[in-house]
Amino acid sequence: MKKQVLLLLGILSLILISCSTSTVVKDQKLYANAWELEYITGPRITFQGLFPDTKPKIQFIAGSDMITGNSGCNGYATRFTLKGDMISFADPQLSTMMYCGDGEAVFRKTMKQIDRYRITDGKLEFLTGDVVMMRFKPAL
Repeated sequence: MKKQVLLLLGILSLILISCSTSTVVKDQKLYANAWELEYITGPRITFQGLFPDTKPKIQFIAGSDMITGNSGCNGYATRFTLKGDMISFADPQLSTMMYCGDGEAVFRKTMKQIDRYRITDGKLEFLTGDVVMMRFKPAL
């Protein structure tokens, strides 16, 4: 009986360790590099029309709850909360205040709607429910 209990505890321990390890690896991919926006849902304006010069970027700062980036015009920094695949962002604080069209407002508004993330085929996707709202590729 003791052998069966020990075997069961060993199996459960391995399962728990493997689950936590996959979460850590998933999170490490998030921090691995900066991400450049390649798709955003919503506006009737083309992606190129929203961001004619600079595509928005996001970078997760390892060991902190901060992100930095560029919203297509102005630089920003803000805090984020991550629990499993659930993610949320505080209001971005802009470092400059240039007006560069509607893209920045669309980007900021969409970021506030995000509640989940996933990394699929090397791309970072931000979702609201099950709907992909933004997709990023690794920035070069």
